[in-house]
Amino acid sequence: MLVDSHCHLNFPEFSSDLEAVIARAQENGVGTMLTINTKLSESKEIQDIADLYSFVFCTVGVHPHEASQYVGGYEGDVLFSKIKSYAQHPKVVGIGETGLDYYYNNSPREDQISSFSDHIRASIDLDLPLIIHTRDADEDTITCLKEVGNDKAKGVFHCFSGSAELAQRALDLGFYISFSGILTFKNADPLRQIAQNTPVNRILVETDAPFLAPVPYRGKRNEPAFVRCTAELLASIKGLSYSEIEKETTNNFFSLFPKARLSL
Repeated sequence: MLVDSHCHLNFPEFSSDLEAVIARAQENGVGTMLTINTKLSESKEIQDIADLYSFVFCTVGVHPHEASQYVGGYEGDVLFSKIKSYAQHPKVVGIGETGLDYYYNNSPREDQISSFSDHIRASIDLDLPLIIHTRDADEDTITCLKEVGNDKAKGVFHCFSGSAELAQRALDLGFYISFSGILTFKNADPLRQIAQNTPVNRILVETDAPFLAPVPYRGKRNEPAFVRCTAELLASIKGLSYSEIEKETTNNFFSLFPKARLSL
């Protein structure tokens, strides 16, 4: 069994054929999916999807692009409290996606840092892992994890496309690294080198569907079934069989997300 550790099943790209998408994933050996929250306003619809399928789990969180919508209008610990409240749902197994994105800066940096800090604190209080999005914000991301997390934060750097230095710093903090279809892209040699150097017991695979479809599906809508392409390439990079990488990444997922394991 393979796990798609990061997808967005509530996005409009799947509104007309979600059942068929999930069926294709299962046909390709994807036995578990984690559908990721990016806006608290979408929490219920995400949780409803997870409730429909025993093997689909979900998260609660605010993407850094949306941070200003939830920080600017709130006072005190309201965002922190709302995250903790939504996380009481039995299918919520992680906190995020959260983090910092200074490439687009869709929200002011101070709002992103405030939101990220609330997510870190909530994840520690709830003992649930963080799903981290970071782009062009390496130093502030690591600083927040160290200063707010105080060596207690855990989680995964999702859809990793950063530097070898960032990967090592994430690993040093005890985090996992998740590789997406980007790993298959023609110009991704530096990322493939990072994958080769990352311990196999700290790797997850994902699609980030409906985005970033891997080769040979580039340009098409991505879906959980395609995570197999990333896993197959990862096996080759690591010098392992497909069954070995399947077993390792699945075990890693359930080690990081024990609430999912207990709920199956």
